[in-house]
Amino acid sequence: MSGLLESVILKSRALRHGRPLLAAVAGFALTVTAQSQQRYRVDPGTSEVHFTLGASDHPVEGSFHVTSGDFTLEPQSGAMTGTVSVDASSGQSGNQGRDKKMTKDQLKVQTYPTVTFAPTRFSGQLKDSGDSSGPVEGTFTLLGQAHPITVPMIVHLEGDHFSASGSFSVPFVNWGVKDPSFMFIKVDKEVKIDLKLTGTVTK
Repeated sequence: MSGLLESVILKSRALRHGRPLLAAVAGFALTVTAQSQQRYRVDPGTSEVHFTLGASDHPVEGSFHVTSGDFTLEPQSGAMTGTVSVDASSGQSGNQGRDKKMTKDQLKVQTYPTVTFAPTRFSGQLKDSGDSSGPVEGTFTLLGQAHPITVPMIVHLEGDHFSASGSFSVPFVNWGVKDPSFMFIKVDKEVKIDLKLTGTVTK
């Protein structure tokens, strides 16, 4: 009986002494994660979104304005969180009538004022400085509907500044946007997007 009691006492002491150790290990792990996570803040003034839409008469080229962007990256796992937002009413293609129709009829900006991209993972090897490349997985939200996409990106790091660029195609008609073709003018059902983001990074 005394041996059983002594065993219980020893186990209780071990648990009491082990709790601070477990807490310290957990705290250290959280600190390491927080320190390794990088935060990227996009500068809307120097970031760009360009588009090219093929048509039967000639390609239509234009741009949209980036309104905000803030995301994090954990270099070891590649996990990302955050959002880049674009003003859906800011589309300019050099033709005011076409742009008005695009924002009102195609993009329905009265109901859906923004188009967003939310990155979730970077699969490349990110260097401490210079150029790195790799696909970025994420969610592209258009007309309020989220669509998974993968964007090949080139990332350049220099000190606390970064730039990231990539191109991808959006099958906008399949994603619910009204086909802008009319009469004898036919346009492609996909639009090419060229994205360039610049800003600061906190490591």
